[in-house]
Amino acid sequence: MAYIGPLPAETFTSFATQEFSTSATTSYTLDHAVTNENEIALFINNVRQQPGSGKAYTATGTALTLSAATASTDTMYAVFLGRALQTVNPADASVGTSQLAATSVTAAKLNNDIISGTTALAEAPADTDEFLVSDAGTLKRIDYSYLKSTPSATLLSTATASQDDEIDFTSGIDSTYLKYRIDLNNVVPGTDGASLYMRFFEGGSIDTNSTYDYFYFRTKASTTTTGAAQGQNQDKMILLDTADSQTGGGIYGSIFIFNPSNTNINTHMQHQLVAQENGDIILGHFGHGRNERTSAMTGVRLYFSSGNVYQGTIKLYGIT
Repeated sequence: MAYIGPLPAETFTSFATQEFSTSATTSYTLDHAVTNENEIALFINNVRQQPGSGKAYTATGTALTLSAATASTDTMYAVFLGRALQTVNPADASVGTSQLAATSVTAAKLNNDIISGTTALAEAPADTDEFLVSDAGTLKRIDYSYLKSTPSATLLSTATASQDDEIDFTSGIDSTYLKYRIDLNNVVPGTDGASLYMRFFEGGSIDTNSTYDYFYFRTKASTTTTGAAQGQNQDKMILLDTADSQTGGGIYGSIFIFNPSNTNINTHMQHQLVAQENGDIILGHFGHGRNERTSAMTGVRLYFSSGNVYQGTIKLYGIT
């Protein structure tokens, strides 16, 4: 026979049963409320009983009343026929994606621990980790790479000096960045009064051509004197002169390099350094320079006019 309306969810129908501990009584309590006795099938000693007033039993709500008392040796159980008509709950794990209508799951059906109950990420997100955002009310996913802030300085290399003849950065300087920065922290010459020099690498080899031009300006705090120096067509650039040795303090500051990979213009640099000379702090030791060659510069060497680089930390950054 055909149905009018949706087919009943027969797959989910299950009949509840209840077993009773019998005694010499006519009154029992049902586990589930019923409208009347016709909603249960009652069996005593495996014989089905006839429901109804004046028959074997009656029932209403959770009260079951027998027409004759049972004995403690009897077995009795009930099958709840009406209970199958009261609910049509699907069985556990029986509902799949195809059974859910599109857009049928709303915010009201989501528990507020949907995020807090999920495993926490215990490290910085990877670029491909995804976040959920609302785009004018439409839920969308987005990679972390689009959200994270781009640092202005990217650390490319770190050198820790320990009585080295020179400090070289022979990788990391290429066309990736238009600007580079070298930070000096407590860089100390092994010989007192040594000057700090700089050269570029060109094609993997140190460039000693007489094509360096430089200028620097300095002031001494204790004597309030100023000074300046320059050089043209030199085989190196002087960044700072007459710094104290390891017993007197170190050199601090930054060196900026501009467009080292551009083969149409010279590679320029600028520096801001603070050091100590004979107990005097050299303030405002500023300068700039260039290599007149138009070849791509691929690295940097820092060294002193005499002695070694006794100690210090030097870091190379790419600047966006």
